[in-house]
Amino acid sequence: MNVLVAGGAGFIGSSYVRMLLSGVLGTGEIPGVTVLDKLTYAGNPANLGPVGGRYTFVHGDICDAELLSRVVPGHDLVVNLAAETHVDRSIESSGEFVRTNVLGTRTLLQACLEAGTPRVVHVSTDEVYGSIDRGSWSEDAPLSPNSPYAASKAGGDLVALAYARTHGLPVSVTRCGNNYGPYQYPEKVVPLFITRLLRGRTVPLYGRGDNVRDWIHVEDHCRGIQLVAERGETGESYHIAGTAELTNRELTGLLLDGLGADWSRVERVADRKGHDFRYSLSDKKLRALGYTPEVSFTQGLGSTVDWYRSHPDWWGPLVDGR
Repeated sequence: MNVLVAGGAGFIGSSYVRMLLSGVLGTGEIPGVTVLDKLTYAGNPANLGPVGGRYTFVHGDICDAELLSRVVPGHDLVVNLAAETHVDRSIESSGEFVRTNVLGTRTLLQACLEAGTPRVVHVSTDEVYGSIDRGSWSEDAPLSPNSPYAASKAGGDLVALAYARTHGLPVSVTRCGNNYGPYQYPEKVVPLFITRLLRGRTVPLYGRGDNVRDWIHVEDHCRGIQLVAERGETGESYHIAGTAELTNRELTGLLLDGLGADWSRVERVADRKGHDFRYSLSDKKLRALGYTPEVSFTQGLGSTVDWYRSHPDWWGPLVDGR
């Protein structure tokens, strides 16, 4: 089995590749893996260090149709994790988000269609639904994105589902909550707070800190992606829910405790534009396929703090060069 992972040098993509090549995703035979990555600021070959030499790397852009026509054929599974993902960056400038997350998705899917790829998984986010005050979204909830990032991901989702329904491309869509874990670029809240606290600095908390997010360890997310790749149906969407819903203030408190800091290290900052209040996913559909998360939030957050504490050689240059 040959697997192409678009965006495979990023945070989630590299975790998926490491797990595939380590045999922990339960696929039996270790597959041949091709990593396609543009290596933007968040793509880092060092993320793949633990499995170095065991995959084929292609430096390229999912918007490059000519490149994809050469790379995609011969793969049994294509997983699309290539995306621009940071909400604040999308508010400042949304052009690259639309280009990669919508046009890039379409270009990759077209290459899969022309190559006759047997299986495609397009990875998305809970943010495409907008905000929910109570309860949890099911997969048939209407898309109502509020940020440019979320809108671009919703556009990519709709393109993927259209390719399934119009062309019969065997593609499924996954949507998950906030990921955390090792090798996450330190602009996202968990690694941002950890690295700043490790350096004795303050951390920024938006507004009152009441916004609620659903947290999932990246390895559980990857397990969900693989399950959908193996058992998901064409043209269907699947939620990969987290194991903890927390306000940003609650998360901040846990990180302060984990790093021996107090609230004097927290700086209140103006709230983000269009800040969604709460995200929450129902994962009943995926659990019916046999999914069960394996990493509790307490365990996962603790191991994540330990990883950043012991890997300043990985995150230090990223923080200093940002």
